[in-house]
Amino acid sequence: MDKIEKVEMMDKILRELEDLRNSQTSVMKKISKIEADNINLGIEMLETKLVDVFVAVDSNLNLVSSLEEEFQEYRDKFYKDNKIDALKAAQEKG
Repeated sequence: MDKIEKVEMMDKILRELEDLRNSQTSVMKKISKIEADNINLGIEMLETKLVDVFVAVDSNLNLVSSLEEEFQEYRDKFYKDNKIDALKAAQEKG
């Protein structure tokens, strides 16, 4: 795999991490919606257990967000260190 292909794969992974982060955010919104709906019902089991689910998803969201940021920095450094702009330009002239 050449360096341009590696950057393209890294970009794909970044899109997948973004999708994963967005999915975790969506799950948190759904949990909040269930909690809001349960306000009218007042079911204690839901009140208790949904907090645990929310905390777990929030923890995962933080992990995914952190990983996404770290990987973006890794990708950017790889891009710069390997002069990918110049490689792409040379490939286009090619």
